[in-house]
Amino acid sequence: MAVHVIDEANRCLNCKKPLCTEGCPIHTPIPQMIAAFKEGRLNEAGEMLFANNPMSMICSLVCNHGSQCEGHCVRGKKGDPIHISSIENYISDTYFDKMEIPCAPKNGKRAAVIGAGPAGITIAVCLTKKGYDVTIFDSKDKIGGVLQYGIPEFRLPKTILERYRKKLLDIGVKIRPNTTIGGALQIKDLFRDGYQSVFIGTGTWRPKTLNIPGESLGNVHFAIDYLANPDAFYLGERVAVIGMGNSAVDVARTALRQGARYVTMYARSLRYTASESEIAYAKVDGAELAFGYVPVELTENGVLFLKREFDEEGNVISVSEEPVLAPADSIIIAASQGPKNKLVSTTEGLEVSEKGLLVTNSFGETTHPGIFAAGDVVLGAKTVVEATAYAKKVADAMDAYMQSL
Repeated sequence: MAVHVIDEANRCLNCKKPLCTEGCPIHTPIPQMIAAFKEGRLNEAGEMLFANNPMSMICSLVCNHGSQCEGHCVRGKKGDPIHISSIENYISDTYFDKMEIPCAPKNGKRAAVIGAGPAGITIAVCLTKKGYDVTIFDSKDKIGGVLQYGIPEFRLPKTILERYRKKLLDIGVKIRPNTTIGGALQIKDLFRDGYQSVFIGTGTWRPKTLNIPGESLGNVHFAIDYLANPDAFYLGERVAVIGMGNSAVDVARTALRQGARYVTMYARSLRYTASESEIAYAKVDGAELAFGYVPVELTENGVLFLKREFDEEGNVISVSEEPVLAPADSIIIAASQGPKNKLVSTTEGLEVSEKGLLVTNSFGETTHPGIFAAGDVVLGAKTVVEATAYAKKVADAMDAYMQSL
């Protein structure tokens, strides 16, 4: 691994106009990081990474690098792009446990973070560095949110999240697991107890349904539920996955690892929304892809689909008159997720969009004074790096708000 990473670092051209950095949603200083690494200044390279992106080690594993940093690498125009993700992972993983996060003296102000996903962790780190006393509340027993309960172990080892938990505790962040805000405790209780501002980063945990018959049958499951604990499910030999996004790919690859022999992902159109690399891995693992299938009913024997035919330009030219049965022992619906509504229903003054997402301005301020939000609960299901980049801006806005009190 080390030799490969060094070879890749030596291929960097140190471009004066680094397109790799421009292609990164959080603008990682890639040439500077690689230069420091090549010169033996690994700790300095690691410091660059984490100062810019608190979730650097995780992003190095789960980002869609092909459409971001590596997809913009100049080397890729006439050959293979530099494997930036491997370099970043090597540096961040090596540096993480010895990293000391500089934190300002406590300023006497307290902030609450609801949700321990990527956005919540980023907010907690940024505000603690600024001297705030931060408490994270999460409804689950472990931190990470979608990282812990939505991304398979083979893509993101959960030991990394435990290392993040320890690092948060080391810098003084308090963590209250298994605590739902909107239940016994409400946001008004947080303000009562001296929190000057509250951040909401609760993610999107409500599965979107297909609104077709059969969704309550015993052999039908939602992707977000399955990925939270695959060991709790018995799927049988043949599995139908409805959807072709990244979650669908994670489901398919996990099901195959859990013993399913035949796994097929179905899409209505001729396109998939998962990244090219994830689709490639799914195929290698044994998943099949089926395009032009519109589900109309779920049964105990499989899915009833209407089959679409397309012309050369991808336009639908015909749809089968009668549905066809795709046999399956289990069916998993991977049609994205939306937010749950406990917080909204128990907090006056919080406005949401038609999709149930929290309404904020560009700085993450909600319609309730002192309450901020970021991540999937604002943007919808997005990437880890997008959530982190936005959360950094929101942390600055929260700081400005609390300093004005």
